[in-house]
Amino acid sequence: MNIRANILLRVYLSFGLIVLFAVAVLIRLCDVQFVEGHKWRAMADSLSTKYINVEAARGNIYSVDGSLLATSIPEYELRMDMYAGGIADDNLFNSKVDSLALRLSQFFKDKTPKEYSRYLRVARRDSVRYLLIKRKVGYQELKVIRSFPLYNVGKYTGGLIAVQQNKRIRPFKYLAARTIGYKNENVSNGVGLEGAYGEYINGESGRRLVQRISGGVWMPINDEAEVAPKEGADIISTIDINMQDLAQKALEKQLKISDADHGTVILMEVTTGEVRAVANYTRVKEGVYEEKFNYAIGGSQDPGSTFKLASYMALLEDDKVDTNTMVATGDGTYRIPSHTIRDSHGGIGTVTVMKAFEQSANTAVAKLVNMHYQENPSEFTDHFYDIHMNERLGLQIPGEPKPIIKNPKFKDWNKNMTLPQMAYGYEMQITPLQMLAFYNAVANDGKYISPIFVREIRRLGNPIEQFSARVIKDEICSPKTIKKLQAMLESVVTKGTGKEMGSPLYRVAGKTGTAQVADDNRGYRGKKSYQASFCGYFPADKPKYSIMVSINGPKNGYYGAQVAGPVFKEIADRIYARDIQMYNNIPEHLVGNTNNPEAKAGQSKAVKKVYTAFGIKTLYAAKSDYFNKIDTSNGIAYEDFTSLKGVMPNVNGMGLKDALYLLGNAGLKTKVKGRGKVTGQSIAAGSRIGKGLLVQLELQ
Repeated sequence: MNIRANILLRVYLSFGLIVLFAVAVLIRLCDVQFVEGHKWRAMADSLSTKYINVEAARGNIYSVDGSLLATSIPEYELRMDMYAGGIADDNLFNSKVDSLALRLSQFFKDKTPKEYSRYLRVARRDSVRYLLIKRKVGYQELKVIRSFPLYNVGKYTGGLIAVQQNKRIRPFKYLAARTIGYKNENVSNGVGLEGAYGEYINGESGRRLVQRISGGVWMPINDEAEVAPKEGADIISTIDINMQDLAQKALEKQLKISDADHGTVILMEVTTGEVRAVANYTRVKEGVYEEKFNYAIGGSQDPGSTFKLASYMALLEDDKVDTNTMVATGDGTYRIPSHTIRDSHGGIGTVTVMKAFEQSANTAVAKLVNMHYQENPSEFTDHFYDIHMNERLGLQIPGEPKPIIKNPKFKDWNKNMTLPQMAYGYEMQITPLQMLAFYNAVANDGKYISPIFVREIRRLGNPIEQFSARVIKDEICSPKTIKKLQAMLESVVTKGTGKEMGSPLYRVAGKTGTAQVADDNRGYRGKKSYQASFCGYFPADKPKYSIMVSINGPKNGYYGAQVAGPVFKEIADRIYARDIQMYNNIPEHLVGNTNNPEAKAGQSKAVKKVYTAFGIKTLYAAKSDYFNKIDTSNGIAYEDFTSLKGVMPNVNGMGLKDALYLLGNAGLKTKVKGRGKVTGQSIAAGSRIGKGLLVQLELQ
């Protein structure tokens, strides 16, 4: 074979292989396109499209009086599809884009019209399908923007894409901020009511199909979500917005006066356990306080002298002492092994138990408890375990620590020190709300209940779950002991350390407390810091509200009466001033005419409404639309009036408006003389009449 033939053979072979490869590629393309096309298209769709969750609008949180504490409002991210169906025509776009740029510039005031025009034209040139226009746009703003040039071509064809997001707001801003709480993805249980009732408030997320476009941006395919989100349920809290405002202002004012580190105040309704206000403030800088931590629920520490009430409950219940039992306080010191207990105000001599409690004598209660329970300390601590004071209250808001109330089984129980120290509120850890719950039980005649923050859950205005306070213990002690404890608490305010909390208008019962706070690892030997508190209720004769005030680290004085007392008094005075139900015990002084007011005869509903507004009960309610009044010596009575066809009605005693209405319906003509109410009619009531007859009315 010559060289030429050899070369041609190689060329033909190479060309054949190329043709064969091309045919194989073509066959494979046809196979991919037609045989496996469905499979690959589905895979492509899965890579370029996906479903995303659409957050539901969270439910509202209301105060007990219906005020809105927290709500979700729609907020929009505005995008623009530069080649939407309605603006695909270049002539239309170019004729309107400058007008749109001008309106956007005037509305947002963040770019000049030229900058907006250039921004939009460049995006049009680059065929951008999901151009960002503005973030965080409100609903009312969106309504205005939809009327702008190009966007007004059509809701879905003008290129404007509004991606809804939900923004959580609190209309009253900082009121009850820690109680209302917030949703935080980094906190498993959430914070406050927002976290505790997240499963109700959050609602159910929807689903929306989005497509990935150039730049890795995901753009909604359709204008509406494929699966609409379901709004969350509403929470009706027990918070009273006016009382909350009052509590926060009173606490903040006193914290500034005392130059304290932090403080809390809790206001609770005695019989229902509903928390009406809870305020917490922490000093963030000189003279500035903010809500950083919920001390009411989570601030566990030694309660100090406020715990003496529980100690005396045990002593009285076991008949170890009575309120008139004498106890020697000496010079105000009581020596126990390796420690001396002191009274901050010095010795008060030998006094009754009542007097010792009034003056908050540490030595008295420590000596009595140590003397009567030293051989069997469990007899003392069992009182608190029996009423579950050592357990969590089981609150509706997360964050409550378990109280630490020791018993002899504790490893760190000191047989010489722990019992007398516990007697006046040391060597234990209790939160302010846990302490208040105990005082509330005394005010509630022994019924120990768990405080609640939520009254009801509603969906679309209909209740789906309602709550009432859980009864922890029906009786914390005998009724006899309760009466003595109530008398002791009231005596503190009338004769003892709580005199400053008293009022000439209503009776107050409560106990002051001052406790030294341990300085971390250095204990009580480190830097001295105190907690001042006052816990009590009012009116003492018929308790309606209980209040706990606790202020930590005050610099200008540290006694409970001086530091915490003013907060209690300000709140109690203001609440009493506006709660007319508390005035029942004030003697009634009637001035002037005290007879029931006389009413004109006439329309029943109108008169009944007026009487109801004045709190006047009628002997019986009129059944017909109109009535004639009968004067009786026993009150106000009604005589029903029924209009009969062809019979003259009785309009005596009526006002002119009602009389003319009835006579007109009867077909009569009227002539009026005088003014006031009807005192005479020319045709006697009950007479037969015909249409068009003239009747003269005399008014006086």
